Amino acid sequence: MKKIVKVGNIECGSDQLFLISGPCVIEDEKTMFDAAETLKKVQESTGVPIIYKSSFTKDNRSSLDFYQGPGLDEGLKLLQKVKDDYGFPLLSDVHYPSQVNPAAEVLDVIQIPAYLAMQTSIVTETAKTGKVVNLKHAQFLAPENMAKPLEKCIDSGNDQVILTERGYTFGYNDLIVDPRSFHHLNETGYPVVFDITHSIRKYGIPSADKTDNDFKLC
Repeated sequence: MKKIVKVGNIECGSDQLFLISGPCVIEDEKTMFDAAETLKKVQESTGVPIIYKSSFTKDNRSSLDFYQGPGLDEGLKLLQKVKDDYGFPLLSDVHYPSQVNPAAEVLDVIQIPAYLAMQTSIVTETAKTGKVVNLKHAQFLAPENMAKPLEKCIDSGNDQVILTERGYTFGYNDLIVDPRSFHHLNETGYPVVFDITHSIRKYGIPSADKTDNDFKLC
């Protein structure tokens, strides 16, 4: 039987289409509210419910020159304002076990970044909050092996888990989505989300002006 995971009024894993969207990383308040206003209109015009996503920290930037976000405290305050004003369920990612409990006070879904999917301490600490956990498919892990971090959540007393396909490393710097991943992830019986922004990606190409060296082709 397919597992249904509820996020607010959204039944993840049912036939109901939903969208996870928002600025990749938390920016200034105007940008965050402009995005929320646009997403509210999209939700109203399409009838597709939205989970608002934005990261308070991007801890895997390839250079110290690149913006990493406002940090835990300021980021959560701004996300709470978005939730209060627009009513969206919230999703953001954590990078350290110490961030989990403060994040759980604000977020509806706590995301484990792909790089950290096999880190037992952060996965279990997140699961113990009882919040919905979004496990991103590690780019180094065969999709069927995502059953392992899923089991860690369940064994920690939390079966409210979503799995997100976000691409797999094929060769150096090449990230692609193997369609077979969806079959293997669906075999777990848990809801599967597709992060389409990572459909094709070339890692680590240095740009001439050093403003960005992560290219995405979506």
